[in-house]
Amino acid sequence: MTIPTDRERVAEVASPAEVEDALRWLATRKEGEPLRFLRYAIEEPGSMSAATLQSLVAPAAVLSAEQPESRAFAVLGLIADEIGKLGSAGDSRRRNTLMAAFRIPPAPGETTWKPTLDDRFKQLMRLRGVFGDPPPSTTTPMHKAWRRAVGDLAGCLAEKLASLDEPGWRFYIDIGRAVRQVASEQRVGWRARAASKGAQPVFVERMIVTVVMHRKTARRRITERDIVACEDGVDGYHVHALTGWSHEPEEIPVTALWACRLVTSPGVHPGDPVQVCLRFRRPLRRGERYTFVSEALDGELAEQREWINVDVDHHGIAPGMCARDGRPIAGLTMQIAFDEKCIPEACWWYAEQTEYERRCRPPDGDPHLLPVEDGFVRHTFIEGCHPRETYGIAFRWKPS
Repeated sequence: MTIPTDRERVAEVASPAEVEDALRWLATRKEGEPLRFLRYAIEEPGSMSAATLQSLVAPAAVLSAEQPESRAFAVLGLIADEIGKLGSAGDSRRRNTLMAAFRIPPAPGETTWKPTLDDRFKQLMRLRGVFGDPPPSTTTPMHKAWRRAVGDLAGCLAEKLASLDEPGWRFYIDIGRAVRQVASEQRVGWRARAASKGAQPVFVERMIVTVVMHRKTARRRITERDIVACEDGVDGYHVHALTGWSHEPEEIPVTALWACRLVTSPGVHPGDPVQVCLRFRRPLRRGERYTFVSEALDGELAEQREWINVDVDHHGIAPGMCARDGRPIAGLTMQIAFDEKCIPEACWWYAEQTEYERRCRPPDGDPHLLPVEDGFVRHTFIEGCHPRETYGIAFRWKPS
């Protein structure tokens, strides 16, 4: 008696109905793109994502030598390729509905697909001649096309998932990467200005800077970055926030919190500041995405800050975007928790200004002014951030 392998068991149980359930779940996630959930399902086999997406991700386990992200790219590439084949039969309703459901670029008339499935179907109203002419005023035709299209896609995928071997899966890795790259380029369709020769070779898709104030000083600064490598071999990110630090390297007030480690080295010349690098767990290939988190502490508690800023010393930051509940899902977001004993009388955001300009409080009613609610203030930079520029939040303290 021959005992079936794990892959053979997957092929036996991955029915079209199970694949369809996985596809429906994946399409209705509003917290992020499909690639995020595919990768998480592979990285965390005990998670709900893994249990729900098993029929899609388990067959890709034959790519045992590849990183989880590459396997996720392969699954995404397979889905995108099968969507393209369904549309080749002349049924553009099915193709466009599936592209919207799984956020396959391009999005009609938009830089990116919306977070919810219904909102993405609303974007399809921009298409002429696909769902009627003139275009419909509701998403009813899109939902009807979706109910048929997702079943057709599930049937095609179930057949493919049961037959793909390792070389077959490798073919789809590049397709998945290409889909992700086009989506990233569309999200930054505004095109960041050219970076300088010395710029760090990364583009930032999402950056969240959380600052905790003590009195009038930025005591803690936690930074989460989702980056894309702009060249092969990117293995770390240099921290320049502490330029001028000349004390012992082991006293550097920076902590690597997630998916990186702190590496310090002396300056090139005597008297130069210590060089600080957050080293990644592995070198990245061009176009590869990576997430890491760090924290910086400021021990000068007597110093009074008048702004918190980000210097763009890389290839730029994507335009900002938030989910319906306000959570930042793209671009630069800065958020400050003020000391309850030191609440500023005014806060405002600034972009690409001189030091003098950023000190000037905007007039009442100006959209740059930010409300300080319960001691918290937050701003997402919707227009994106260009290399060699500075972006931040400034504040004016109440008179002592």
